[in-house]
Parts: sequence; structure tokens; C-alpha cells
Amino acid sequence: MAPVLTVKDLTVRFALHQSEVVAVNNLNFALEAGDTLAVVGESGSGKSQAFLALMGLMAKNSTVTGQALLGDVDLLNLSKSALNQYRGRDVAMIFQDPMTSLNPTLRLKQQLGEVLVRHKRQDKREAERNAIAMLERVGIPEPAKRANAYPHELSGGMRQRVMIAMALLCQPKILIADEPTTALDVTVQAQMLDLFKSLREDFGTSLVLITHDLGVVAGVADRMMVMYGGRAVEKGSVDDLFYDPRHPYTLGLLHSTPHIAKRAARLDPIQGMPPSLEHLPKGCAFNPRCALSFDRCLAERPPLTEAGEGREKACFYEGPIAYGKVA
Repeated sequence: MAPVLTVKDLTVRFALHQSEVVAVNNLNFALEAGDTLAVVGESGSGKSQAFLALMGLMAKNSTVTGQALLGDVDLLNLSKSALNQYRGRDVAMIFQDPMTSLNPTLRLKQQLGEVLVRHKRQDKREAERNAIAMLERVGIPEPAKRANAYPHELSGGMRQRVMIAMALLCQPKILIADEPTTALDVTVQAQMLDLFKSLREDFGTSLVLITHDLGVVAGVADRMMVMYGGRAVEKGSVDDLFYDPRHPYTLGLLHSTPHIAKRAARLDPIQGMPPSLEHLPKGCAFNPRCALSFDRCLAERPPLTEAGEGREKACFYEGPIAYGKVA
């Protein structure tokens, strides 16, 4: 069965006054129908920019090249008007801050109903009925009452549910969630993750989860792509990357995450800071922070190569790894 989305050689560049920044560099991945792909990495790794490019939500000083095939349609090769036919209907995105994503001057039923009027050609009354039904489906109490509310009258968790409801109204093939649990308390986070799992099962939607929180990944995702310095540095199943990481950066992320079983007195963070995309180090971008780097890492940039069945890594080191030492 063909993937629902195939991305090939995706590159995103931003022109500055006297230089150019490559925010996403030659990114390749496939998203299978009904699967959840987690895209993880620190801020500035390029993970959000890659998917904003797929949605056509780029700044004027940007250039996007490559392919993003939704079936046989290349999303990157569509005009703005043609892309609007797919956004919301086939591919929907939930943004990080629901308060800035919702129009503060419109009632929720108007904002949700607009999606169905535009993409499903429903009349206003039918669209509002379906919007209220979807609010109920995502767990909002008294949905008819809430539909008449303005965004500021809802809590952060409620607003996030509204954004999910809006994204799912047209039952898209792909749902992209950018840091969907940021700024939510742990109880609401757990509710959100349960909601994602049940919605994927009910609607058969493929989910892309953009996050820096590996705790979120563990409970929801099937596969994981780790990004650093605008590139993918490791790919594989969640179980493989959690229990047998092959890239030192992936291992560093895991060691930086609190674990209830370890009960460590302090976390073991990755030393140093993420690199500036405008001034990436020569060779492997991670080498200044890597305890396993050697001469080749300082001179050459490792390509993404196979590292076992269904796995890829961009690292020259071939031995077993443990954080801070050779295992």
C-alpha cells in the first residue's frame, strides 16, 4: 500500500540581507495511512518549518524545493488557490498556540462552521450542527453552549480541543499537530494524547506529531524522526529509537528526559547549545556537543544511511553507544 504522504528532498531556505539560512536540508520521509510519525528535536532544528512548508505557510523571503506527494499530487507545486482546496480538507494543521490561531472576534460556531461551508459546501445551519457534534466528539462539555462562546471564554485545554475539532471536521487524511501539549498541565496533556489515539482509530487519520517532549512520543507514535540542524539524523520505530538509539543526539534527548523509574537526583542534559543555522559547524553539526566525535566527524557531514531494518542514522560512529562514553 502506497504511503499517504511522501516527502522527497525537501529543502527550505531563507534569504537574509547578506546570507542565506537553510532551515530544512534535503529531508525525506514517508507517512503511512493510519500511522503516527513523531518529529522531535530541540528548538531551531527545522521540524516546524518543514511542515509549514508543506502547508504553504511560508514567509516571503523563503524558497522551498523538493516534493511533497499527497497521492499523486505534489503539494509544493500547487498555486495558492489550488493548495487551498487541500488545506483543511485533506491536510489539516493544529498550531502551537490555539489562542492566536482562533479569531477572537468570532464565536466558535462561526469559525468551525466556515470550514464546512468552504470545503463541504454545507449551508450555515447544517455546518453549525456538525460543528457542535464535533465539539462533543472531542470531549467538550455542553457543546451547544460552548459553540456560542468566544475563544477567550475557554481554558487553554478547551481551546486546544476546539482546534482539534476544527482540524477534524473534514476528516482529513493527515493531521499535523505542532507542539499540541505545550503549556498544558499534565492531566490535560494525558487527555489530549488519549484523544489523539481514539481519533486516529475512529477516523483513520494519519498523524504527524511535532514535539520536543519524548514523553508525548512514547504514548502515541509508531515511528520517530529526529532532526538536528535542519536535517534528519535518525529514523526508526519508536521502540527501536527509545531502547536502542544509534545516534548520540537521540541518546542525549533520552537522557535529558525525566524518567519515573530512574529517580535520578538531576537530569543529564546535552552539553552546549543547538547550532545557529546561519553558521553550522563544519562536518557533523552535532560534533561540538558529541562525546563520541572523532576526526572524520569534524571534516565530513555524515549522510543518512541504513542502520538496520527500517532504521536510518546520520552518524559515522559504528560502535555501541552510551551517553558520554563508548559502551
